[in-house]
Amino acid sequence: MNMFQKLYITTLRLAGHARASYYLFVLSVAESSFFPIPPDVMLAPMCLAKPSKVWRFAFLATVGSVLGGILGYLIGKFSFEYIYPLIENFGYSAAYQNAVNWFNNWGFWAILIAGFSPIPYKVFTIAAGALNMAFLPFIIGSLIGRGSRFYLLAFLVKLFGNNIDSLLNKYMDRIGWLILFLIVIALVVVNL
Repeated sequence: MNMFQKLYITTLRLAGHARASYYLFVLSVAESSFFPIPPDVMLAPMCLAKPSKVWRFAFLATVGSVLGGILGYLIGKFSFEYIYPLIENFGYSAAYQNAVNWFNNWGFWAILIAGFSPIPYKVFTIAAGALNMAFLPFIIGSLIGRGSRFYLLAFLVKLFGNNIDSLLNKYMDRIGWLILFLIVIALVVVNL
């Protein structure tokens, strides 16, 4: 079993813990700035276990993720030269270069799309800081992108209940890429 599989299994186990809300918040902060496991891994099982608290869990994931995004932004802004070797080490070089290209072409929309999609959000938060993206649009894009992602997941769990677990495991990447594709098409149409 590799390191990421172990982290994934540990994260799933924490979803059932009595302090799961706290762990969800911490995971959301960490994932947006440096940690490889997304909060969705905890959010979905927590929502399934306590459907009456789905909106609270989505809120915690959103706030934690935006705060983590701010941390990533600050890392990019003030210590990028120290962080870039780690980006290369973990195999995120191509993703970082894509983030730079997205920021150059799309600006605000890059952070919003990255916040919603399965693209590694941490790479975009660090790139936003390194490229000196305006802070307020960064926060707004992060809130909309991350909030949309986590509230949509909570809504789907509320709507479909236990059936959503198998559907998400089977189709999450396809759903994420389809939504990303639709957003990009909408942006192209709006900018014509």
